[in-house]
Amino acid sequence: MMGWRARSPRAPTQRPGIEEADVAEVVMPETLRDWMDHHAAARAGQPACIGPHGVISYAALHQQALAFAGAFRAHGLGKGDVIAVQLPNGLAFLQCYLAAGSIGAVLQTIHMPYRAADIEPLLRHARAKAVICLAEARDVSPAALVLSLRQSLPDLRLVVAVGPNAPDGAMAFEALASGPGTPPDDRPQPGDRFVLLYTSGTTAAPKGVPVPYARFLANARLSAAELGIDGSSVLLSAAPFSHLYGLFSINLALSAGAATAVLPAFTPVSLAAALDSHRPTGLFVAPAHLAGCLNEGLLTPDRLSSLRFVLISGSACPPELARALQDLMPEGKVCQLWGMSEMQAGSFTRPGDAEPVRLTSVGRASPGTELRVADGTEPLPVGTEGELQVRGISVFDGYLDNPSATAEAFSADGWFRTGDLARLDEHGHLTITGRSKEVINRGGVKFNPADVEALIARHPAVEICAIVPMPDPVLGERACCFVVLHAGAGIDLDKLRAWLARHDVAKTKWPERLELIDEMPMTPTRKIKKAELAKRVAGSG
Repeated sequence: MMGWRARSPRAPTQRPGIEEADVAEVVMPETLRDWMDHHAAARAGQPACIGPHGVISYAALHQQALAFAGAFRAHGLGKGDVIAVQLPNGLAFLQCYLAAGSIGAVLQTIHMPYRAADIEPLLRHARAKAVICLAEARDVSPAALVLSLRQSLPDLRLVVAVGPNAPDGAMAFEALASGPGTPPDDRPQPGDRFVLLYTSGTTAAPKGVPVPYARFLANARLSAAELGIDGSSVLLSAAPFSHLYGLFSINLALSAGAATAVLPAFTPVSLAAALDSHRPTGLFVAPAHLAGCLNEGLLTPDRLSSLRFVLISGSACPPELARALQDLMPEGKVCQLWGMSEMQAGSFTRPGDAEPVRLTSVGRASPGTELRVADGTEPLPVGTEGELQVRGISVFDGYLDNPSATAEAFSADGWFRTGDLARLDEHGHLTITGRSKEVINRGGVKFNPADVEALIARHPAVEICAIVPMPDPVLGERACCFVVLHAGAGIDLDKLRAWLARHDVAKTKWPERLELIDEMPMTPTRKIKKAELAKRVAGSG
């Protein structure tokens, strides 16, 4: 029986050892500095950033970034040094991103909710030499927190505080660019690393992913063209810029000379206000963002009328949620994307795809990317569930200082093993069905809980749910379902099982324990922390 692999136009045919002729078709010598030099000259007065700070042109943003780059150099930072940033979406994040890129430094992103126990091991592992964070947040001073960690961070030289009331020992961000320093003359090269991301750690400890310009920038430039993004576009991300999905929206905008609209922090009300004030043409959201806005009745045809597309990513999107949004957008298109820190955009639906494809799949491979669903190194037939594997121009080379994890991440024939379970149809459209590490093995009968979770989530009483394995001395594992209820609603295990029986779910897939919780543990990017739930149920006996 023939196997199936989905290949985007001009995709490379091997990894490692991509054919040079193939790469030349899609990869250009480009860095963030190259892009900004071009836009500052060709689109000097056009908006680069729109937000609470007003409108910043490409020429102004470029000059600001170069000023900060000179200041970084004056403080001893240079090529290859890691500059960690823990900032909300905003102008300061963009300035730091572009300034680090102008000196060949590596930007490490730190999520806003992280505190000392999360931050210290990431900074230590990355050997960060500078940290830029807020002087004050709602319940803590991030800058003071980082300063308190200095004894365990021998590489840390500089702490910069954004906003008023910088603590002693930290430099004020506003003073940084006003000090001495000249814009760097030596330019970064496409093969230089420019970002260091850490995987979300929903089922395992985070791992460092260093990426050179050549991989992510080509992926963004080619993807922008297929999404119809151009110099007239305004892109708004509900996802944090510290997450690759939010950073991808910036890369898309910079690749095309489009404007980045800023939403400092997501709430349903703040996203609605940003849609009204910025009138974006492209919106980047996760299913959780959409559900919150739809539940509050904040998404209306008028409010969404400026949008050419909405791109949904971050976790599996129920088709009925995508449909509800599409019904409010007679002129715009709902699309979906699948990606990972290890490759940026792996696949996505295009605005011109048929509606059923856009609402039920994550589309075809991104340009320069090849997908296969396999068992080990053996491609599986069309429509068969298996492990999703990827190779292509944007796939990373390996985890930072973790050769064992790198070796485990690639198949014997050089494909990146994503850990996702998926199916490919005859047209190369990809459907993600779950995570291989989340498969439950009940007495030797293995099943993927994703379909059961989707069905339980449709119960009128359920706001959000997750199924995890719980240890069992006889069967090895059984299924435990964690549920957050809608306000005033109630459910018990018997009612939950009756719901599943009514929808013809096999008894072997029914949860055998129900835990009602007030709040679902989530990553900053709105993914459920299943590892935390599994530890909770294992520890409760």
